[in-house]
Amino acid sequence: MSGPEQDAAAGQGQDPAAARGQAAEGGETNDRSAAQATPLLEARGISRSYGSVAALTGVDLQLRPGEVVGLVGDNGAGKSTLLKILCGAVQPTGGELLVNGEPVTFRSPKDSRERGIEVVYQDLALATELSVAENIFLGRERRREGLLSRLRILDRARMAKEAAAALESLAIEIHSVRARCGLLSGGQRQAVAVARAVLWGSNVLLLDEPTASLAVMESEKIGQLVSEVARRQVGVVLVSHNMPQVHALCDRIVVLLRGRVVANLRRDETDVRDIVMWITGAALSRN
Repeated sequence: MSGPEQDAAAGQGQDPAAARGQAAEGGETNDRSAAQATPLLEARGISRSYGSVAALTGVDLQLRPGEVVGLVGDNGAGKSTLLKILCGAVQPTGGELLVNGEPVTFRSPKDSRERGIEVVYQDLALATELSVAENIFLGRERRREGLLSRLRILDRARMAKEAAAALESLAIEIHSVRARCGLLSGGQRQAVAVARAVLWGSNVLLLDEPTASLAVMESEKIGQLVSEVARRQVGVVLVSHNMPQVHALCDRIVVLLRGRVVANLRRDETDVRDIVMWITGAALSRN
């Protein structure tokens, strides 16, 4: 089956995000399903060139509410470039992005954040000398109100309370939001970065190799966190080399090969071995 044919197969049947929503909430109305027909985030014909080198060519990707889409490929396939385009860190040389069906132009990550898109990179971008609460509100600090507002004094008590509530809502276990991030385990730091993104990104969460440096148990906890985020109807794009976890977590798996989408696979119609064959290009020779 060719790449376009795989795309067509992936489009058949019930929307996986709709299925997750029904399982979590006991069924939804037809109006809710109709609303999910419009992707939260969509890339159409995205291309990106660096001089004579084409990093991406004609890439299409859709993400719906509550859907987890795996973005996989070998090193150099274009995954990181596409993720950076989706969050505004890199501008495409061709194609367009749409948010809730509306064409948008992201000049910087600030533009994408204003549209409810947050990204967690592999290096987490946490300030290890600051507390958990301070990291969650980094760049968006709460200030004291009333007579003290002119002095722009930080409202640390409010930030600690809201940070604790955010962690609790995601079932993240950290003994204190006042703990310094540098003293946390790798999985806890990753969870803090995800919690920060969820708190500020109401629509889309982009994850770049969230479990790459984690032990098995911590990797599983991050997987549970991704599922919890999706149950909140947030769309998730997961970039990872952990194929078993990708297959377990994702509703669809989009495979990039040399900057092009070669497969758009539904989880229930594929397995890990099949995904690997598409990543290596071996599946192309059998179709």
